[in-house]
Amino acid sequence: MARDHGFHVARVLRVIEETADARTYVLHAPFSYLAGQFVTFRACGELRSYSMSSSPDCDAELATTVKRVPGGLVSNWLIDNLKVGDVVEVTAPAGVFTLRDNEAPLVALAGGSGVTPIMSLAKSALATTSRRVKILLANRDAGSVIFAAALGQLIERHPGRLEVRHHLDAVAGLVSAAEIADFTSDTAEGADFYLCGPEPFMDLIRGVLLSRGIAADRILTERFSPAEPGAREEVLAGPATGTITITLDGKTTATAHVPGITLLEHARRAGLKPPFSCEAGNCATCLGRLKAGEVTMRVNNALDDDEVTDGYVLTCQSVPVTPDVSLVYEY
Repeated sequence: MARDHGFHVARVLRVIEETADARTYVLHAPFSYLAGQFVTFRACGELRSYSMSSSPDCDAELATTVKRVPGGLVSNWLIDNLKVGDVVEVTAPAGVFTLRDNEAPLVALAGGSGVTPIMSLAKSALATTSRRVKILLANRDAGSVIFAAALGQLIERHPGRLEVRHHLDAVAGLVSAAEIADFTSDTAEGADFYLCGPEPFMDLIRGVLLSRGIAADRILTERFSPAEPGAREEVLAGPATGTITITLDGKTTATAHVPGITLLEHARRAGLKPPFSCEAGNCATCLGRLKAGEVTMRVNNALDDDEVTDGYVLTCQSVPVTPDVSLVYEY
């Protein structure tokens, strides 16, 4: 299956202030998409992925929601500068954090801006299926709750099918395992569980669900947290064994093959600025195509079998297994 690797121009139609530090950008963009997917923005010379908060089944236009990240180059620039009428560069939608083709209850647990893809999923599930939808939202305080009014309206439109529980850290402290167990205690074993938020939050929830006997394949997670820099540096060791050749923006660069590190890390060591976002194998922002050699992908939650057969790899997860590897970034 061919993947659209290019960037497209999208015009900002509306800007909605969700909270003091979060904005929804309604875009005129030439895309079809699935609820729960994301687009990748190119801004400030960087790439960042943001989930859609709109639903293709309910909303006429695509909308993506951005929360300000302290020190975040792109999120701060978007919130401080992007206005109606501006144009932005975005990729076609991607991602596998989507609805499964069944009528199982949808149970979602989101932290902070993790509610963004959950909002998209909930709207589509309520509009196109008979599923019951149950959502736990964890936020710092009442003023930081994104989509509070919109979720209230959904509850009114779907009485008996949508339940939303709010957890505020300022009132109750951090979410606990006991609270997660209580929230999910009456959930049918066949439910689909969707988790999106900070890593410790999702790790805690996943642990509780697995301890309850929930099958791992019923638990879907969306991660947009770069790997810890310290963890990345720990693997930068070992003698060079061959050559990694990388073509980016039409220029080819060769660097020594250091065993145990990814193609993305090789590109960085070569002084390049390769595309990346989640560094968790979920978003495909770091996509490249092998021209020679072999790699092992540690995690692949973004590419289908046809794409892998065609040579596409997630460079953030791809560790060379042959001495020489040649890779091309195609966009």
